[in-house]
Amino acid sequence: MRLTTKGRYAVTAMLDLALHSDHGPVSLSDISNRQGISLSYLEQLFSKLRKQALVSSVRGPGGGYRLSRANDEIFVAQIVDAVNESVDATGCKGRSDCQSGTTCLTHHLWCDLSDQIHDFLSQISLEQLVRREDVRQVAMRQDRESRSGHLDSDKISAAIVG
Repeated sequence: MRLTTKGRYAVTAMLDLALHSDHGPVSLSDISNRQGISLSYLEQLFSKLRKQALVSSVRGPGGGYRLSRANDEIFVAQIVDAVNESVDATGCKGRSDCQSGTTCLTHHLWCDLSDQIHDFLSQISLEQLVRREDVRQVAMRQDRESRSGHLDSDKISAAIVG
């Protein structure tokens, strides 16, 4: 299965936004600090998320991003789709040229799996993730670390590379 860094980071950033949106717009630099995702990469992702009306930007002092809809109206598959990602279990990236330019014996099996994964992600809302105790525990740890400066630029770089 292929869900690249772009899709994973987009979901992570959106979940971070959902977790921290109670206090107004959230800056990309705050998300960057908490999640160890480069600011320039987040800007690229949020440009795509904004075009798909999943987030809106707020300019000026105290600006940042907010979700364009309620947490229970945004689903993981929508986020992955918004950044032009696909969940693809095929070896040929869905092109049907798996075996010397033709469809292999198991191509349709892997296509069906890809569809099942997408359907699964289509049923998981940000609200469901926000309510998970394990997600909340990780978010609290990240908040503590970002406030104490524990997550420094070396660790952010290592997280991006690793």
